[in-house]
Amino acid sequence: MNGSPILANPKGFVLCADDYAMTPGVSRGILDLAQAQRITATGAMTNRPHWQMAARELRAFDGLIDLGVHLNLTCGAPLTRMPGFAPSGTLPRLPVILARGVAGMLPQGEIEAEIAAQLSAFEDQIGRAPDFIDGHQHVHAMPGVRRALAKAIAGRYPAEARPWLRDACDTFAAIGARKVEARKARIVALLTRPFSAQMRALGFELNIGFAGYSAFDPGRDYGDDFASYLTAAGERHLVMCHPGFVDDELLTLDPATQSRPNEVAYFRSERFAELCDAKGYGIRRMRG
Repeated sequence: MNGSPILANPKGFVLCADDYAMTPGVSRGILDLAQAQRITATGAMTNRPHWQMAARELRAFDGLIDLGVHLNLTCGAPLTRMPGFAPSGTLPRLPVILARGVAGMLPQGEIEAEIAAQLSAFEDQIGRAPDFIDGHQHVHAMPGVRRALAKAIAGRYPAEARPWLRDACDTFAAIGARKVEARKARIVALLTRPFSAQMRALGFELNIGFAGYSAFDPGRDYGDDFASYLTAAGERHLVMCHPGFVDDELLTLDPATQSRPNEVAYFRSERFAELCDAKGYGIRRMRG
């Protein structure tokens, strides 16, 4: 049964692989899991130079898993000219965005235009609206950025084609019960807490329950960590993951490197299937 699908049941959770199209190696790992029916969603970084080629392979899974946009404002180059946000042509690091966002100093028009361009890049290649929208390093829900996102999407999608949005915030009780990377999860929750109410007021659906925070340490037992992500699960629970294969480009881009193949191996394993069976869970799409 190694690599066989884990079927959804009424107690299912969404398993979303982040960072599709970041590099060819990352994309190959995610496609491997999609083929094995071991993930139910993936978010694409449509500003990455590999997106057009990666999209051709991703289209084979349209209708089988949720395909979304992993909005990216912190890795590589933007699709639009952003003299106030990325004057060098390279996107800033997250701490810079947070500092400017909290101070109300982010160029809203530039960010809104970049979000729209990344959404259009997805629509041009996949031929439809994304199933969902989230963000690399949860940037979509951060102070300042979430206001630009709301403006970019409020009137963009009709009710019948409206994406769901990722809420990266969970309760402190649930975070504490899981224990793994609890400090990181609490910080993100504090920074993003207003996001869900704002977006629901605009008519967007969101997950209820969120887990998957990782130290990206290849020496840790990822299976043990993953088991904690199903503790105190929400009623529309979403678990993020970061599978992939390592290539030279990834080594220059992201702190999550050698941990990614470990995640691919775990999700392909019987151990993952046995955990889901023991917990009484299956993986499912958000609206499946």
